[in-house]
Amino acid sequence: MDTKTYENLGLHRSMSDEPGGGGREVNGRSNREIQGALSTPGDRQYHPNPEAFRAEETPRGRVTSHRDWAGARVYPGTLRDLWIYTPPAFDPKGAPPALMVFQDGGGYLDRNGPVRAAAVFDTMTAADEMPPTVGVFVMPGRLEGTPQQRSIEYDSVTDAYVRFLMEDLLPFVEDEIGCKLTADPAWRTICGISSGGICAFTAAWFRPDAFGRVLSHCGSFTAIRGGHNYPYLIRSTPRKPIRVWMQSGTADADIILGSWPQANQAVAASLEFAGYDVKFVFGEGGHSLAHGGAVFADALRWLWRPSTEPAGG
Repeated sequence: MDTKTYENLGLHRSMSDEPGGGGREVNGRSNREIQGALSTPGDRQYHPNPEAFRAEETPRGRVTSHRDWAGARVYPGTLRDLWIYTPPAFDPKGAPPALMVFQDGGGYLDRNGPVRAAAVFDTMTAADEMPPTVGVFVMPGRLEGTPQQRSIEYDSVTDAYVRFLMEDLLPFVEDEIGCKLTADPAWRTICGISSGGICAFTAAWFRPDAFGRVLSHCGSFTAIRGGHNYPYLIRSTPRKPIRVWMQSGTADADIILGSWPQANQAVAASLEFAGYDVKFVFGEGGHSLAHGGAVFADALRWLWRPSTEPAGG
């Protein structure tokens, strides 16, 4: 589907864009019910993976903070916060580092959160389980008068967000770290939860040459801005060279816009049908990073395993 048709059909618009849309009720049900999926009894069994608790002697990478960054030309006028992780003993004169981009990056970077990505990176780097990798933890843009900016950036099934990464954000990152990032899509990973999860998939879908690995937690493959069409698109489009790891749970969100458990199951089944290298982990948690954090290191190992290993490994 081309962008013009996509917009003519109104698929770029969210129910929440309409006056009063965010609080709309149908059949006595509301999208506000998603609040009940954010913390569920099923989440209590999940804890940050052991790699999130690095040993005292483990060398630590460096995280630099960039608040109110205004360099987005694809989304003019927006401000956003971002953080850049560089691995221990990083040498910009060495081989180009691998890349991992996180949408809603603050949640993944939080030192007391369910993922603690920087600590996991340090642990896995020290164990030679991953190459020197630059982590880019970026928040959605803020634009005065546009409360749905996150949804516009993350949920839209277009190439706009990946263009933002390629044309605006990553050149800034390269300037900050003093070198080019690897051009090998097998070592360029993109990750996110909820709308950030579908955003990660969409970026790789439109630019598999830029991102060859996708990590989606509770991805919003629902009727927000057209993401519910992905099962058909995946089945009817020639296979793209991307590897995808997905996670959802039985208590994930179930609202007017769709059922996240069913949507993720449908996308995973479609990827399997089309012959993709995909792994779907379906647990008992809700719409949170609790389960994703518990298996974060395992997901990275699976995504970055040699291509000669079987897809189910």
